[in-house]
Amino acid sequence: MAEIRIRKTNERISEESKVKSFLDRQHVLYEHWDSGKLPEALQEKFQLTDKEKQQVLQTYESEIRDLAARRGYQTWDIITLSEATPNLDELLHKFEQVHTHIEDEVRAVTAGKGIFVIKGSDDAGYFDIELKAGDVISVPEGTPHFFTLMENKQIVAVRLFIETEGWVAHPYEDASFQRA
Repeated sequence: MAEIRIRKTNERISEESKVKSFLDRQHVLYEHWDSGKLPEALQEKFQLTDKEKQQVLQTYESEIRDLAARRGYQTWDIITLSEATPNLDELLHKFEQVHTHIEDEVRAVTAGKGIFVIKGSDDAGYFDIELKAGDVISVPEGTPHFFTLMENKQIVAVRLFIETEGWVAHPYEDASFQRA
């Protein structure tokens, strides 16, 4: 289950209904899919073959298609990150720059965990949302944010896109942003 940390106050929000309510006020979609649907052999596997990636997509096909239909997403894929990922530190450095997109950034975590850092409303400021298997998030287009891994540096997630070219980041300079 996702947990939020509001950076201004260090307040933590962990109860699902309160997480969803807070994110709704920030215009961030949050859902939870059944992580137990994934075959046990894939629940803690972070290096996937193409066949295993297809298995993950097939396992969540109905959820993916439902979300895509509701939100206009046209394409999806799987991203896997772990210590075995070539150039992981370079990728994380790229990801950890505050940026925006011209479409939503959507992740459905199927294994592992990660953190989105999102610029919320003026009263909330920046907040972290720690995601675990089953958590689904859609950061709205134009919303400053970035993504990073947690201490275990392992995640598998479904990414959904409106545009077929996928992930395109636009740097966002914000003097008020401070790294945690």
